Amino acid sequence: MPVINRIASFAPDMLGWRQHLHEHPEINFDCHETAAFVVEQLASFGITEIHTGIATSGVIAVVEGQGDGPVIGLRADMDALPMQETTGLPYASATDGAMHACGHDGHTTMLLGAAKYLAETRRFAGRVVLIFQPAEELGGGAGVMVEEGVMDRFGIDEVYALHALPGLPVGQFATCPGPIMAAVDTATIHVQGRGGHGAMPQETADPIVAAVALVQGIQTIVSRNHDPMKELVISVTQVHGGSADNVIPDSAWVQATVRTYVPDVQAMVQTRLQALADGCAVAYDVTATLDYVVGYPATHNTPAQTASAVAAARSVAGEDAVDDAMTPQMGSEDFAYFLQERPGAYLYIGNGPSAGLHHPQFDFADDAAVYGASFFATLVEQLAPV
Repeated sequence: MPVINRIASFAPDMLGWRQHLHEHPEINFDCHETAAFVVEQLASFGITEIHTGIATSGVIAVVEGQGDGPVIGLRADMDALPMQETTGLPYASATDGAMHACGHDGHTTMLLGAAKYLAETRRFAGRVVLIFQPAEELGGGAGVMVEEGVMDRFGIDEVYALHALPGLPVGQFATCPGPIMAAVDTATIHVQGRGGHGAMPQETADPIVAAVALVQGIQTIVSRNHDPMKELVISVTQVHGGSADNVIPDSAWVQATVRTYVPDVQAMVQTRLQALADGCAVAYDVTATLDYVVGYPATHNTPAQTASAVAAARSVAGEDAVDDAMTPQMGSEDFAYFLQERPGAYLYIGNGPSAGLHHPQFDFADDAAVYGASFFATLVEQLAPV
């Protein structure tokens, strides 16, 4: 079965929605104009139960099916990134310093397309809860929605999401059961020494030397403290200190991103970072303070729901166009908060040979929208047949 014919018929509408959203990006929780646009479209579809102001600017709409059945949550993120677009497209961002460089304009469009179809046909039992979420990139909007009680308030039983993936051909899908994206933490070690003249290091406690030793020591966590059969990435991404070539500064700091899948690895990393900081303080006569910020948890697909999502994707794209055993990614995604509360699945949808995610020349592949909207609609009809 190819894409749903009715959805294909309003592909021009989806093209217009997507390019409008791309031209008017909003960041973090400040997605009010985007939310207003979403509400306008939902109302035009005849959807009457629409809730706004969730997690500041989130929107939730409910489409009633025929009779009793499950409550299926479908989520799209709405926020853009704080970066400058360089595509030169006629619909390029009109907002300086903001850009849809991760496909959220496409995600919102695909869910709107599914909403239009489901509201017209209602060939399903139970209810569909459409979740339009702000602040995936920076603020953990999914976690805020969960804290505000949306899963219980709307009685959601299962929850699903799509994300564009550059390099995967348009019309194809990929996912896997279990962990599909990593937890992300940020570790910062602040080194306080005693500065002085660069020509008289004996009178100082040099924080630069200590910071360099910390960078080297951090590399040993993966190579010497970690079980190589479990996934772990630690990347030192910032080292700061000093202001002139002849001044030894008082302080310096080192920052790293930590990506894990399981809590015991996450705990081991934090323990080892603290030990390295403590040892560095003694070895170099400085003070070293670890600031470890736990970020998004790992995104875990539940097996049964992943199988249901794969079946729906294959109905839309064909048997060979769906990879159900993709290699998990070390990026992160706040959809994890929804999956901590309810079973569900997260899938990638092909964006073709585009620029990479978070690149200033990225653009969502509009041809993919009919596949994504058809996937959502097919999933609902297969999970909750009338």
